[in-house]
Amino acid sequence: MVDHFYFDERLGIPVPDLMVEWDEYSKETQQFILLHWEKIRGSIPDRIAELEQEINYKQAKLSDESDFPLSCKLNTEIAELASIINDLWLWYRADQTVSTKVHQ
Repeated sequence: MVDHFYFDERLGIPVPDLMVEWDEYSKETQQFILLHWEKIRGSIPDRIAELEQEINYKQAKLSDESDFPLSCKLNTEIAELASIINDLWLWYRADQTVSTKVHQ
């Protein structure tokens, strides 16, 4: 049943990969998916903290960088890391609607 998830290289976590509408899964499968997702979801704040450390490191390098092309590269990398953090927060909050459906 773990095939209901795939590892997203960009985000660095497994994310749901549901092939049918949520209501088409049995209650048992829904519970399994939610349990597995809760474990993954619990790791998201740690993943975000790792990315924030990378951002801080790159910002420190950027503040001392005088090479314009390298500065641009660092800015792009920082923006991508910030985008990943934003997407992780969206996934972190995504559980709220799914859990509500299962408990109804």
